[in-house]
Amino acid sequence: MTSYRQPGVVLTDRRFTVPLDHTDPEGEQVELFGREVVAGSRAADALPWLIYLEGGPGFGARRFTGRGAWLGRAVQDYRVLLLDQRGTGRSTPQNRQTLAARGDAVAQAAHLVHFRADSIVRDCEAIRPHLTGGAPWSVLGQSFGGFCATHYLSSAPEGLREVFITGGLPSLDGHADDVYRAAYPRIQRKVEAHYARYPQDVRRARRIAAHLAEHRPVLPNGYTLTPEAFQSLGILLGGGDGSHQLHYLLEGAFVRVGDRYELSDAFQEAVLGTLSFAGHPLYAVLHEAIYGQGKEPTGWAAERVRGEFPQFDAATALAGDSPLLFTGETIHPWHFESDPALRPLRETAELLAARNDWGPLYDADRLATNEVPVAAAIYHDDMYVDTEHSLRTARTIRGLRTFVTDEFEHDGLRAGGPKVLDRLIALVRDEV
Repeated sequence: MTSYRQPGVVLTDRRFTVPLDHTDPEGEQVELFGREVVAGSRAADALPWLIYLEGGPGFGARRFTGRGAWLGRAVQDYRVLLLDQRGTGRSTPQNRQTLAARGDAVAQAAHLVHFRADSIVRDCEAIRPHLTGGAPWSVLGQSFGGFCATHYLSSAPEGLREVFITGGLPSLDGHADDVYRAAYPRIQRKVEAHYARYPQDVRRARRIAAHLAEHRPVLPNGYTLTPEAFQSLGILLGGGDGSHQLHYLLEGAFVRVGDRYELSDAFQEAVLGTLSFAGHPLYAVLHEAIYGQGKEPTGWAAERVRGEFPQFDAATALAGDSPLLFTGETIHPWHFESDPALRPLRETAELLAARNDWGPLYDADRLATNEVPVAAAIYHDDMYVDTEHSLRTARTIRGLRTFVTDEFEHDGLRAGGPKVLDRLIALVRDEV
């Protein structure tokens, strides 16, 4: 262990070894990384533990400086573990480089089935006794981290002292098709709201898409920028300031070079930073697998369901006079052609999309008899997680208390972190 200080906190880097497959505890092992954070003034206190599960899938835990965002509120009461979930950050990362060593696509896909919420929760239970001495701990799950927390409540509630979920109450039994069938109208509302705020962006977006359709530029890292890839910049619209970010991105798309216009270097770099999966490839590879339950494959659900919403087709929009609709939070087969970080994983992704023996993730009967205090922030018209699905799940989990708000978007834990977490803590403690 290595300990060091940042403003107001003491950090300790911790490493753990757990089985790749928890049903085979003597088999291959993987290393997990977690960063302990405690208030400097309380470093010697016997504080209860809170483990933070990041959104995703595929993202390591956020790297804070000092007591930033919600962390400042958390360290008032807890000793916090920022866990890099398996396959992310410094926890045995999975990407085109490391997966190549596993063998062919069949071997890679078989390996990656061990990187869903069920394995992440079993990791947490393996780690917990080493830190708490066996006592239950608190969990804060953001987005996909909330999916993991819901699985935790279904599978190992004895390990939980209390649970806080932000923007991450999943549908308990919905197929991936149901998730995306609810998502596309929601995404369209976000795009329409953006164009209402910035009507000049209607023309800009169409101009950029038309340029891409004609020229198919390749970005500096080898990313092929197609109209469909450009549309996926709509992922920004799920954040509190995302509409403004998208507007500023679009306004600087072109630079005049003599008597013609080209995509500016600044635009290309900014697009690359938003669209590339190099830093979080599991987000793309496992994105639909997080919904897999039972014998029906996910089968590229976002791509198939998109066909039910022809207004999202870029070619159709450009052929007529309709505004170009952005997308977001959807993964398509073309991602594995456009992005060099994903190209070697195309066949692996195909095998995962076709898989028809996913294990169950949630136990509705057990959740209906839940005894763990739970509070969840649900963001009105959240672009990433359907509000109605979340409310239905909230009604299933016995004793769960909700904080439903339109003050924040999906990134409310970042934008309004102390306020959101403080409200959830108060709900769990029955102070409101």
